[in-house]
Amino acid sequence: MALSASPSLLIMCLVVILVGVTVQGSEAAEPLACDPRDGNTKNLPFCRVSLPTGERVRDLIGRLTLEEKVKLLGDNAAAIPRLGIKGYEWWSEALHGVSNVGRGTRFAPPFPAATSFPQVITTAASFNASLWEAIGRAVSDEARAMYNGGIAGLTFWSPNVNIFRDPRWGRGQETPGEDPVLAGAYAASYVKGLQGNDGNRLKVAACCKHFTAYDLDNWNGVDRFHFNAQVSKQDIEDTFDVPFRMCVKDGRVASVMCSYNQVNGVPTCADPNLLKKTVRAQWRLDGYIVSDCDSVGVLYASQHYASSPEKAAAAAIKAGLDLDCGPFLGMHTQDAVRKGLLREADVDGALANTLTVQMRLGMFDGEPSAQPYGKLGPADVCSKAHQDLAHEAAVQGIVLLKNSGPSLPLSPRRHRTVAVIGPNSDASVAMIGNYAGVACGYTTPLQGIGRYAKAIHQAGCANAACADDKLFGAAIKAARHADATILVMGLDQSLEAENRDRPNLLMPGRQQDLITKVAAASKGPTILVLMSGGPLDITFAKNDPRVAGILWAGYPGQAGGAAIADILFGAANPGGKLPLTWYPQEYVTKLPMTDMRMRASQPTGYPGRTYRFYQGPAVYRFGHGLGYSQFVHTLASAPTLVSVPVDGHRRVNTTDISNKAIRVTHARCGKLSMTLHVDVKNTGSKDGTHTLLVFSAPPSGGHWAPRKQLVAFQKVHVPARAQQRVQVNIHVCKLLSVVDKSGIRRIPLGQHSLHVGDLRHSVSLQAQSLGIIKS
Repeated sequence: MALSASPSLLIMCLVVILVGVTVQGSEAAEPLACDPRDGNTKNLPFCRVSLPTGERVRDLIGRLTLEEKVKLLGDNAAAIPRLGIKGYEWWSEALHGVSNVGRGTRFAPPFPAATSFPQVITTAASFNASLWEAIGRAVSDEARAMYNGGIAGLTFWSPNVNIFRDPRWGRGQETPGEDPVLAGAYAASYVKGLQGNDGNRLKVAACCKHFTAYDLDNWNGVDRFHFNAQVSKQDIEDTFDVPFRMCVKDGRVASVMCSYNQVNGVPTCADPNLLKKTVRAQWRLDGYIVSDCDSVGVLYASQHYASSPEKAAAAAIKAGLDLDCGPFLGMHTQDAVRKGLLREADVDGALANTLTVQMRLGMFDGEPSAQPYGKLGPADVCSKAHQDLAHEAAVQGIVLLKNSGPSLPLSPRRHRTVAVIGPNSDASVAMIGNYAGVACGYTTPLQGIGRYAKAIHQAGCANAACADDKLFGAAIKAARHADATILVMGLDQSLEAENRDRPNLLMPGRQQDLITKVAAASKGPTILVLMSGGPLDITFAKNDPRVAGILWAGYPGQAGGAAIADILFGAANPGGKLPLTWYPQEYVTKLPMTDMRMRASQPTGYPGRTYRFYQGPAVYRFGHGLGYSQFVHTLASAPTLVSVPVDGHRRVNTTDISNKAIRVTHARCGKLSMTLHVDVKNTGSKDGTHTLLVFSAPPSGGHWAPRKQLVAFQKVHVPARAQQRVQVNIHVCKLLSVVDKSGIRRIPLGQHSLHVGDLRHSVSLQAQSLGIIKS
């Protein structure tokens, strides 16, 4: 989302300021509607909690005029005083903590701040689904508390589950990484935490965004408002749509947001195949579809998809859009109906979806304080438990990339003085990344390290851009005299962010020069700590024997400095794994960001994208991550043969048989799964938490298949010199299937190779015919 998406959005912002319809004051929230003190409305059917939600919604819509209806189609929904309904701002954000980026939420006493968890790319590196759900629960506690205090909404447009397709993307930091199964699992877990488990009632309403194939902001003269993503059916089904499908079907998310870009010539917010057919009909979204901010205005004014504003409004609503983040639908829908371009019934359908979500949130149930979650208040925001969870999340997400010697962990006894150097060495706001709010407080890396040793601080660079070497001398001098040197380097939001894609993968400015010179001068071991959302080509540091250790911290949140220090000095044992490939700089010289193809093409030299399809050299590969313990895997039990029941009662298609791959839709999938039991032994002297990653390589010969794909992951704590048995369940149809060139998901028959660390196990999938296979 962008506050400056287009002139029409700027106008809307001005209108919001002028009319003051945003958030109430910091007193306790008043009911949005159905105030029990309002004798004119409290007994109307739409206010009766005892009635089914659908009946209440129909009653309310039936009371609205067309003019009133269209005023509810935008994020700044207008009040309807005659029915006792107040205005509501739909746009709030909670990407990794309650944020004030959206106009629906702000910070004010007694809610001056909220817990700022690590940026999503960092949390994803934990590969810990229970952690993701716990963060969601904490964030929704704080969101509800702030709603109860009258300064927040209940509709939060998070998480971002786009695939981190290109390493230069400025918003990749907001995503769970490059793997679709990992991104989908993150989406489902975080959404469950946000929305709660109280049946059909919602704690808050989450939103998975930006649907679909959205992963370019502003690169080489191409921006997201004009980009037409040319995507094959194969890549849509196999990669880009997977996290959204899992978010809707597994997470039961209450909303999906369509994106700015076009896909194959059609704006996503006006594409009925994407919205009505896929999200609503196939995946059965129980909620509403919202546009990215001013997307409907963009598809008219910037993409020229419709010849008039009324036709643009009609196209979006008929495609399945329910809510416009922006003023466009509110301005032009009524005229679209009057001109016969749109039926009023189409408007009713959109409102039914948004009003249903508001009722599931309890916004038509009278006093918020009398409802579930109504007692949450200031004591539940920035609580010790939530701040401890933010620290734990950072510890679990930090990845140890290199540890020569080993040189880590450092010893407070041997390393009494530590030179702390780098533009991010005393970072605070930089640690929370983008789409953040106001943090409860910060522990910077300098402060965290200072708890273990005497810190000698020198910035080395004035900022992350590091344009000159004016501060190098003092940094080098500090390294010469300290027992150890810690360089905290990398990126910040001035270098990668929304509307800011990177031109390359190199360390900014003179950072590489500073690292090399400080490492050469350092009296003790030199440790490099990197903050960034996207990958960096640090081949020079990986190969430099003077750089003894490397940590990637992503953007580790408000407690990032404490978590970094705990790992550096051994109070915590690192267990994070990279959720994305770290490519060399040469990689991005071979492909433009605008090329959406995932699969490699040898004839053209196209290298492919992500670990699933790229076979070239890497600085560090997806799933890489070291620790202070060594873990050994032993396969205790696993099947060697799995039968896939197939029926169809249709004609035989020889293509199916010769390719030895059957359609998923023709298999009796149900709960068809296979179970592995893996023994994980910690052979080290430290207790540790191990990230167990299970990959599958399909049978050879399938030209459409990935090299390998993640099919399962689990986090397991193993005490020193102890062993734990882990059960891994793999759903055959969901996880061992591949997608052919026509976008059809199929199960390859034959030998699948499962990879668990250094373990390899083959399992044969065979068709068990219950009828005749169809094509």
